Amino acid sequence: TRGLKALTLRRLSRARRVGVTILLILPALLAVATDLARRGHRLLAFDGVHRATYLAAFLESGLVWGSLLYAASRRVGRARGLAACLFIVFTTLAFGGQQYFFQQYNAYLNVDVSQFASNFMDSVVNQFLSDIKTYAVAELPPLFASVALLWVARRLVRPRQLRARLAGRLAPLALIAAFFMPTQHRHLQAATPDVLYLHAVGGLIRTQLGFTEQSHQLRPTTRSSLPVEPLDRQPSRSRNVLFIILESVRADSACVTYDPECNRTGTTNRLLPDRYPLTEMRALDSSTAISLAVLWAGVGPHESREVLHTWPLIFDYARVAGYDTAFWTSQNMMFGNSRLWAKNLGVSKFCSATDLDPTSDLDMGAPEGLLATRVSAQIQQLSEPFLAVVQLSNVHYPYLIDPRGPQPFQPATTSKAPDENGSFKNHYQNSIYQQDLHVASIIRDLRLSERGARTVILYTSDHAEAFREHGQMGHTFSVHEEEIRVPAWIDAPPDTLSESEARALTSKRDAFTFHVDIAPTIIDLLGVWDAPALNRFKTKMLGNSLLRPGLTERALPMTNCAGVWSCAFENWGLMQKSKKLIAREWDTAYKCFDVATDPNEQSDLGPEACGPLLGLAQSTFQGLPGQTKKKQ
Repeated sequence: TRGLKALTLRRLSRARRVGVTILLILPALLAVATDLARRGHRLLAFDGVHRATYLAAFLESGLVWGSLLYAASRRVGRARGLAACLFIVFTTLAFGGQQYFFQQYNAYLNVDVSQFASNFMDSVVNQFLSDIKTYAVAELPPLFASVALLWVARRLVRPRQLRARLAGRLAPLALIAAFFMPTQHRHLQAATPDVLYLHAVGGLIRTQLGFTEQSHQLRPTTRSSLPVEPLDRQPSRSRNVLFIILESVRADSACVTYDPECNRTGTTNRLLPDRYPLTEMRALDSSTAISLAVLWAGVGPHESREVLHTWPLIFDYARVAGYDTAFWTSQNMMFGNSRLWAKNLGVSKFCSATDLDPTSDLDMGAPEGLLATRVSAQIQQLSEPFLAVVQLSNVHYPYLIDPRGPQPFQPATTSKAPDENGSFKNHYQNSIYQQDLHVASIIRDLRLSERGARTVILYTSDHAEAFREHGQMGHTFSVHEEEIRVPAWIDAPPDTLSESEARALTSKRDAFTFHVDIAPTIIDLLGVWDAPALNRFKTKMLGNSLLRPGLTERALPMTNCAGVWSCAFENWGLMQKSKKLIAREWDTAYKCFDVATDPNEQSDLGPEACGPLLGLAQSTFQGLPGQTKKKQ
């Protein structure tokens, strides 16, 4: 009997040791399990090197969480409480934070993103606070799980005194080491999500302490346009130009073609029934700063930082041609050095968000009712002819909604939870609807004035917005259609366009047009497109005037990683008419789509189907996204 009891005790002891081992490595196993559930197809495609880096990350994960849990299992001592606190806090943040981040961007937070985010930390905080419910939903399960693991560990582990003391000293050091331990965080992200998160924390710490080089994290700086020689205007008729630039509005979220039943941007739709629609307009990026460079200078987003900061803008051409100029924006110019970009525009009228409301939101800017009032008053003070640009920003996440205003799209929610995607998109659509009321008030006031009869209006958005069509939320993370297909139209009162110009615009209604066509069109409206002094600057303008026959049929570079704004995740490609060759940082090959037959980009035709675009992409971008960064 005594032998049987001893055998039973030995078996129980072995079982307990096995149970303790499983318990200590369980967080690492859960990290792998959740990762497989999210991106199993990507993990299975890893080659030998990336499998090795993933295995190393798994071992690191097991060491960090296992040592903290072991140290937290001591019966007494201050180190016990410290280890418990570190275990609960960092497992909750790492597991919950990556769950939240992957829901939004189809990729994990990594060190590049944390260093990128450090440049606009207020914006990051804004986003979390505006989506606190979804963030809390992501954080609560790992919080409860970590507390439960700690409770079980303190009843099962029973560490020996010497080992417990050693673990109490080494476990916090292991956690700190994980902040700075190199891991494969780029391109394929061949590491467990929790290790990627801890590495990102280390990057943020190094950046805040001034220990990192962020030369690759570019923001606009002060522009200084190259001089433009005086331009003689030869317009077919006298006309002013008003250029309206929306924020984050998708083509399918606006009324591009007049339809009396369309309510998405219903007020401008009913106000301007005779506008010229451009139903196939594309941005070449999904970042505001890059789009403004393309829209205002007519150059490609792939140009050098020097070109993007020196090539003349539509304001420069207008000013030397004798036009009065103005720029009004609801954007908060403290965001991303925007104030430097607009510092030297040379306009006679200017305002930004903080001029309208000193407490304006960093992301959404000032309420656009204030902007509309300012524009309607000051546009009457401009000398004719004039070029005026109005840039809006309220339809930037988290999408400004006046609770007293109309919200026709229901059900609507501010939650970004995946199962509420449709309701969240309604919230976005309501923001667009309210913004349209302010745009319409500007247009209505202008049209009621005498000068309104001489003013041509151009309308587009800087980029569009994704709602998980290809895994992403928001913008800057790809150049898929949901992020670059934008609304566009031109409204011209009688006699402001010649017959040939009107015919050209009409013929382009359903043709593929691009943001690089906007600057030439505005310059043409100013009456100086044929000026010989422009020939030098046309060499880098990629588009054509929409007022003339012919389309832009050359291959156009697209990228969210440019000399005025760098990207958290590299993504780029080329588009030529309906053919599009694109890749994101985690793609192992370029993908080819024909958006004429596959507008939702569901069928990858293979890079060879895009013909010469593949060779052009390789020469333009020097490789796939992610491969241009230093591999780690």
